[in-house]
Amino acid sequence: MYKKEVALLFLITNHIYFFKQDEYAEVMPHTTKETQDMTKGGIYSSLILFALPILLGQIFQQLYNTFDTWCVGNFVGKNSFSAVGTVGSIVNMLIGFAGGFATGASVVISQYFGAGDKENVSKAVHTFFVFFIIISIAVTILGLLLVPFFLDIVKAPEEVRVEQEIYLYIYFAGVSGLLIYNMGSAIFRAVGNSRLPFIFLVVSAVLNIIMDLIFVIFFKMGTSGVAIATIIAQAISAFLVLLFLFRTNSDVRLSLSKLCLDKKILKSIVLIGLPSAIQMSITAFSNVFVQSYINYFGSDVMGGWTAYTKVDQLLFLPMQSLGLASMTFVGQNIGAKQIKRAQKGANRALILGLLSTIFFLLPIIIFSPYVVEFFISKDEVEVIKYGSLFLRVISPFYIVCTFNQVYGSALRGAGNSQLPMAIMLFSFVIARQCYLFIMKNFISNTVLPIAMGYPFGWILCSVLITITYLLYFRKLKKKASLLSLS
Repeated sequence: MYKKEVALLFLITNHIYFFKQDEYAEVMPHTTKETQDMTKGGIYSSLILFALPILLGQIFQQLYNTFDTWCVGNFVGKNSFSAVGTVGSIVNMLIGFAGGFATGASVVISQYFGAGDKENVSKAVHTFFVFFIIISIAVTILGLLLVPFFLDIVKAPEEVRVEQEIYLYIYFAGVSGLLIYNMGSAIFRAVGNSRLPFIFLVVSAVLNIIMDLIFVIFFKMGTSGVAIATIIAQAISAFLVLLFLFRTNSDVRLSLSKLCLDKKILKSIVLIGLPSAIQMSITAFSNVFVQSYINYFGSDVMGGWTAYTKVDQLLFLPMQSLGLASMTFVGQNIGAKQIKRAQKGANRALILGLLSTIFFLLPIIIFSPYVVEFFISKDEVEVIKYGSLFLRVISPFYIVCTFNQVYGSALRGAGNSQLPMAIMLFSFVIARQCYLFIMKNFISNTVLPIAMGYPFGWILCSVLITITYLLYFRKLKKKASLLSLS
């Protein structure tokens, strides 16, 4: 019954992709149908046209877990809803670690691309491919082995833990699909192509939704059904990424005969990527402890927190999309020795991030009870009450969070991933855990003060990241000025 709709959606997105790329070619002489040179042309237009497909793609990517949660919340029960919705921080520990290296590779490739160094672009792509396949195998094995350890930390009620185990074992068994997709996306985005990853996600997300409905509603497979649907859909997105990487005519084309591990390039990827990997995984690990604090208050609060986190993931998408745009823009322009243009791009990405975050935020705050009701039966009054409370109190702080997302990405694009890592680890792990410990043991061990641990970390991180960004780019401009005089 969905064949016509899926076919139409694919045709429309494919048409938009090629139409827009032709449009770029008129404005940006160095832009092809499969790349975008961000060292020339209008800054706002470059950022928007690059970030929009990322935003749409991330929305579709979030549909995996969001629709999984909706499905079990409406057709299985509260325990399955809480189980599927609260494993995100566990999954993100390992996914985030791998994602850090994808960030490192994207920066390296984007800088070579900005400098017009085609040979090293190709070497970087092939080195990253081999390296990331090894990472994917390691993540799969570790994920399966560490499931009991992770669940012990979360301290979920026994009836929820059983469902969490089912979901996590199936998910980690097929996690390589997601990792390979992320690898390909990082390569395409490094050369300014954010549209192909978007198209792949549209296809896989639609298939995931259809399979969720079939496995849960018709076959009554419950939590295992949504997990199986997710890994199948992710495997399809991985297949599409690999298909296009091996068939593209651009500088990032993969060839089995060129696979290598160039020591110099691998070192650059690791030096930039490792801090991001550590930051992402440890931050996610810290969030596991936050989840354990929330779980202390029982299944109703867990359910409300689950609904909040689903919306939380969506509200982060605009700023994250502009952050990725900022990283690629800065990376290409740093490679082209255009420091001032790089900083202008980061500042304008921040403006766009703030405006888009506010745009999405307002209706969420106003209609928060109805938003929560989307995920869970109307009969779960307490779950809806807590979910609405979290949304209304915590959500306004996303405006502040935009600063650390955009400026942190800009610093990574400039090749400095150590400082953002240090600041985020301090803010999201050390300071946040200190806040939660003090709040629980000495001030008020109640739901709302504990939940405010998230905004506390965001505010601290944004202040420190902004100061660091301003000082770092001042240093870069001073250095560039001295070189031009010599």
